[in-house]
This record gives sequence, C-alpha cells and structure tokens, in this order.
Amino acid sequence: MDIIHCMNDVLLPRLAVDSLDHRLRVMPVAVVTGARQTGKSTLVGQLAGEHRRYITLDDLDARSAAHDDPELLLAGEQPVTLDEVQREPELMNAVKRAVDRRRRPGQFLLTGSANLLLMRRVSESLAGRASYLNLWPMTRREQRGLGPGGMWESLLTTDERQWIDLLRSQPCEQADWRALARRGGFPVPALQLERDQDRAIWFDGYVRTYLERDLQDIANISALPDFRRVMRATCLRVGQILNQSDLARDISLTQPTAHRYLNLLETSYLFVRLPAYTVNRTKRLVKSPKAYWSDTGLAMHLSQETEPRGEHLENIVLHDLLAWRDSRTAPAELYYWRTASGAEVDFVIESGGRLLPIEVKSSARPRLRDTRHLRTFIEEYEDRSRPGLLLHDGDAPEWIASNVLAAPWWMVI
Repeated sequence: MDIIHCMNDVLLPRLAVDSLDHRLRVMPVAVVTGARQTGKSTLVGQLAGEHRRYITLDDLDARSAAHDDPELLLAGEQPVTLDEVQREPELMNAVKRAVDRRRRPGQFLLTGSANLLLMRRVSESLAGRASYLNLWPMTRREQRGLGPGGMWESLLTTDERQWIDLLRSQPCEQADWRALARRGGFPVPALQLERDQDRAIWFDGYVRTYLERDLQDIANISALPDFRRVMRATCLRVGQILNQSDLARDISLTQPTAHRYLNLLETSYLFVRLPAYTVNRTKRLVKSPKAYWSDTGLAMHLSQETEPRGEHLENIVLHDLLAWRDSRTAPAELYYWRTASGAEVDFVIESGGRLLPIEVKSSARPRLRDTRHLRTFIEEYEDRSRPGLLLHDGDAPEWIASNVLAAPWWMVI
C-alpha cells in the first residue's frame, strides 16, 4: 500500500499506513489518535476507498444522526470509518454493540484528536476489541515523499560492519536541520508555507484552536494565560530534565496546577516526556524524564525563539524515533540515560532484548571526546548493547571509535 498524505494533489506515503492496514486485518476496531492537524483525516479518508463507508463527525448532519440514532448510522455490512469520533463520545457504545453482534476484522476505523476524552471512552467501551495507532507530525522522509521513517529498523537488525554501506546506499541528500526545526512536521507549515512569517500565522491559529476548542472539550481550563506560560516554559526546556517543582516556581504556579497542565499537553500529543533508562547495574541513575515536544516548529513558535538550538536537533531525532516506534507492531521502547555523576546518552532504543545508544551533536566535526558517554554506556551494558551511534551535522559516516559510528543525521532520518 503506497498511499497517504495528500498535499497539493500529490499523495505522499505515510510511515503508519502499513501498520494501520495490518491492524485492520487483525482487529475489529482500529483507532488512530494524535494531535490535531497531523493528517489523520487524510490518512483514513484515503484508506476508505470504495469498500469503506466514511463518516466525519465534523459534519453537523452526521453528528446529529450519531446522537439521535447511532444504531441506524452504523447499520449495514460495509466497514465504517468514523472520523473525529470524540465529537460524539456516546457513539462508542453503539460501536461496541455492533462489534459484539458480529466480530469482523476491520469493521471500524476510528480517529480522534481530543485524546484524553477519546481514550477514556475507548478504553471503557472497546477493551479487547481495538488496536491503537498514534499518528505523529510528518517525518523528514515523509515530507520528501519517501514514506518510511529513519534507518532505525535497519540499524537494529544489520551487522554493524555493514552500517556505513547501509547509510551510504540511502536516497538522501545533505540538509539544513535548522530549516527543518523551523517548519516542523505538521503538513501545512511543512509543505505549503515557505516563509517563517506565514508559518507563524498558522501556528498562532493552531494554538488558539487548541486552547479555545480542544481544551474546552477535554478539560476545564479557566486561566488560559497560565496555561500558555506552561507551554512556553516547557518549550524553552526542550531537551532538559523535567523538574515540575522548578518549572512551577519559575512561572508562579502551584506544583499541582503545573502537573495537571503538563498532563493535558502530554495527553493531547503535544508534549513528550522521555523516560530515563533506569536498569541499575553499578551506577546511580537519574530517573526524572526529559522534556520534548512533538513538533519543533510549534515549540519554537511558542517559545518565541528565532534560532534553533542543538536541543532542537535532538527533538527532530526523537520525533523520527517516536514515529518509527509507534508504526511498529513489535514492541520497542525509547529512553535517555544519565548517571548521577553526569554521564548522559541522549536516546536509547530497547528492542528485542538489545539496546542501541544514540548521541546527537549539532557540530559538523565530532571528536573522540564526544563519544565518552556512549562508550561508558556500552561498557555498562556490554552484553546487550549494540555499538553506539553519534549523529552529527557533517557529511560522511566514519567509525570514530571502535564501538561508535559517527554518522550525519540526514543519512539516518
């Protein structure tokens, strides 16, 4: 299957489409969630085709029918796609009854962006009946029309002696990560808007829609200026260890209020808490999460930063990792690693019992000293760890140490 994001009448393949197709062939219900404007409606609309009935609850007539007679709306043999299903949460009970009457793979495909409300209803109504897929903003390769995410799967499964040849064989070209950070991955600003000023207008409208529409659906936020301050503060802390008490004190909020607002941002798929890898062997480890955002363009807009920082390159890499992880059917986990003495690795992939440590540097010429924390991690977990990967802004891959490959970021994602 080679569909999915329509922009300027061009169909761009999405990383999640094969995984979604697989889930529809196994489970009676597949649920696609994610932040607003990531392309969920386009994805499921293209999948609908002739064999699926497509209903969007953004349509007032459809929403009225869902409220008045949900059983009639869902009647028939044809599989049904329900877009923006959070608009009529009680429809979940009718979906459950339809599945229980006749359980068929791919019977319902649901989407929703108000994650907190949607997932509570789905978990209550469709336990054991549904599979879930999160659609993130578009990765760099998706924006270029290449479909897949980064090279993570290949790096995990390929002998490290072939890593350089593997990366050199990719259809990639050197790119400016700063430009990628500014435009982010939401389809409209990433693909349609060329100027920073135009993207700023789009991001401002996005934030207002989120604050004034989605938040009123999923939570009672009475002090929007306070919520905006939390968003800006977390954007300024991209790539940093998250201390909720410090954040609350810095913006003059109570810690419980800051905690609640962070949870809302996370359940809306805008804010990302990256957990620490805390398997303790011989070192004392930091256990607090690190703060990132799902989209660097939105984060820079909220923080009012005009020049991307090295942490934004980290965020770009994490975004690609998240899109790859959530498109898989096999489990994989993402972490960072930090010891109490200050040794830190930006990202750790755990998959199939193996670990792949990743460090990100925005410099074009990495040095041997840049590998010291990767080598510490590999030594600590030598029975499970693959060689380390040091991503940088240069132009060629090389083994900078016997167990660390330095590779240009643009060859990998």
